[in-house]
Amino acid sequence: MTRVTLISRTGCHLCEEAEAVLDRIVADGWTRVEVSDSIELERDYGDRVPVVLLDGKEHGYWRVEEDRLLRDIARPPGAPRL
Repeated sequence: MTRVTLISRTGCHLCEEAEAVLDRIVADGWTRVEVSDSIELERDYGDRVPVVLLDGKEHGYWRVEEDRLLRDIARPPGAPRL
């Protein structure tokens, strides 16, 4: 199971930056989801992309908080995040 998902938009420069960061720091890989592929995603996240999800829950948006994401990835799935 992929723990990290990026909700992204084609042509978004912040999304491209977030993708590069995730490529560099997420050793187990991550999944990209195009926000415009779903009316629900567009409604929920359309003006905030990129959005990083960890274990299906929103972790942050617009920028990847590298230190925080690495710390939270190190915790087992379901463990509380700080």
